Amino acid sequence: MRNPWRFFLIIEALLALFLLWQVSSNPPVLIMVVFGSLNIYFGLRKQRRRKFQLILGLLIVGICLVNSPATWLMLIFAVLFIGLKGFEISGVSVSGAFSNKKNMVIVETSEPTEHRGECRKQTWIGNERIGSQVFEWDDINLNVLAGDTIVDLGNTLLPKEDSIVIVRKGFGRTRVLIPYGIGVVLEHATIFGTVRFDGEEIALKNESVKLYSEDYDDSPRRLKLVTNSFLGDVEVIRV
Repeated sequence: MRNPWRFFLIIEALLALFLLWQVSSNPPVLIMVVFGSLNIYFGLRKQRRRKFQLILGLLIVGICLVNSPATWLMLIFAVLFIGLKGFEISGVSVSGAFSNKKNMVIVETSEPTEHRGECRKQTWIGNERIGSQVFEWDDINLNVLAGDTIVDLGNTLLPKEDSIVIVRKGFGRTRVLIPYGIGVVLEHATIFGTVRFDGEEIALKNESVKLYSEDYDDSPRRLKLVTNSFLGDVEVIRV
């Protein structure tokens, strides 16, 4: 997303709503939270603050919140986000595993070789570069937990057949750079985000969309782009 702090606040607000729903759907916990909140209120309001009443209220509310999964999700996301932003501001790179910089994937090509099986480890968060050395084109399948991803197809020659790129992620922005002359079909599903495709911008809320480029039917080389995200934008850019 363009503003990472706005993205952070939106996620925390959604988790806070989830926490509110969990508390309100559990009557015993709701009663304890109300009781603890009243103790905190009266402990602060009186001229002579009753430390016992204040501490009791804080303990009751704290215990109720700690037992909620939503509270732990809020804390985990806050630690991850603030930690990644700290590394980004300081300019420190930690083996690509804890970095919030752009995820650049550059694909190149070589002469066809005998097909062999391959197992490639993927990072959930951080920098990942595929294509540091020339290799034969193969379909792309990426899984990312959080972060911005760039897939650059400007340095490769797609075969004269249908190719596919699949990107699944939790949070973050996805940009795909595609050369002119390649027909593209985009299938995207998201909870909340925006799609930019061939000059068209579509806002999605728990929706899926399927779009074709104007030259898709007439192009000898075609690309099927399948993306899924919980929260984030997708942009297809011609280069």
